[in-house]
Amino acid sequence: MANPIPPLRTGHGLALLEGSGEYFPALVAAIDAARREAWLETYIFDFTGSSAQVAEALERAARRGLDVRVVVDGFGSDPVPDDWRDRLVAAGVQWRVFAPPGRFGLLRLRGWRRLHRKLVQIDGEVAFCGGINVLDDLHDPNHGALEAPRLDFAVRVTGPLVADARLAMQQLWSRMRAFQDLRRGGLRDAITALREQVARPGRRRTARVGPPDITKRARAALALRDNLRHRASIERAYLRAIGRAREEVVIANAYFAPGHRMRRALVEAASRGVRVVLLLQGRYEYFLQYYAARPVYGALLRAGVAIHEYSPSFLHAKVAVVDGRWATVGSSNIDPLSLLLAREANVVIEDEDFAQRLRERLLLAVAQEGGAMDAALYAQRPWHERLREGVALALMRLALVVHGKRTYW
Repeated sequence: MANPIPPLRTGHGLALLEGSGEYFPALVAAIDAARREAWLETYIFDFTGSSAQVAEALERAARRGLDVRVVVDGFGSDPVPDDWRDRLVAAGVQWRVFAPPGRFGLLRLRGWRRLHRKLVQIDGEVAFCGGINVLDDLHDPNHGALEAPRLDFAVRVTGPLVADARLAMQQLWSRMRAFQDLRRGGLRDAITALREQVARPGRRRTARVGPPDITKRARAALALRDNLRHRASIERAYLRAIGRAREEVVIANAYFAPGHRMRRALVEAASRGVRVVLLLQGRYEYFLQYYAARPVYGALLRAGVAIHEYSPSFLHAKVAVVDGRWATVGSSNIDPLSLLLAREANVVIEDEDFAQRLRERLLLAVAQEGGAMDAALYAQRPWHERLREGVALALMRLALVVHGKRTYW
């Protein structure tokens, strides 16, 4: 079955991590405790500030003889600085770049299909998933130093879904190797890479590193999005949860430009008396993502959806809580780039303790750090704002038409 919603399984330990300040220490501790392998995928791998601590941990692991693999996106990540490249190569870190943009960059159709997921697996026992890149919270590659840390989350996981993360990462690694061999003319090597057997992660042991798990028996699943069997798994997980909501839907999402199905689900939830709260990007970051999102606000505001714009720093979170029991933490925005084109990964969770902790943090941000949008003021926004919104939305729709995705809006 294509686009299945992954089944939730019990037996997971979960820890919510906010920002690089919590994520990097937990990640470094897990890498330092690794015995066999440490694999990492990320959209951005930066070497400024605290993110260098992650690179140092990978370097140490490789020098201990571990299988250390890193995959970065060719558009999101800059080339590795020369000094770091020499260090990582000397240590034995295996570093691959997903879909380098080449001469024509995003002008190529395939150039829009990025590796946006942030996944880590250690020894087949511990996994990390979320929206946090290997990027210091107080540094932005495009905007420089930030006055306040960006708001983002990751989750540390033990339990059955770690094997799913490992399998997904192994498959991507093998496919990239096969394509590399094909470009070099080695058909036999390419076939061998595609047939590469996924090594079993071995007997699982309780992790002894990182922050304490806040639950030990949570039901959870890893939801992936790719351009093969999992083209709509993450969106369907959202739609099912929102469709079943009876009390409250809280979503924090950095780049929010929902298609017609998601908009309808949110409006229908509000019409059932469900409290729907959105925490969205309040600071200008990118023209397309910022302005293409705003035309959809009107229908949501009229339906009674509460929209708050986060402005102390950049909002980068991609999380949600429904009825204080269902939650998701991952890399997928609610926009066409994430839901239709990019490789994404979200952990879907059904656990009241975890969901309530995330809910409390989001509602605190809504109350103290988010400016509420007023429907009347939104309707009176100036013509030049509407013009920018129209141009951005037209460009995004054109990109979708070119990619054969005409039905999203």
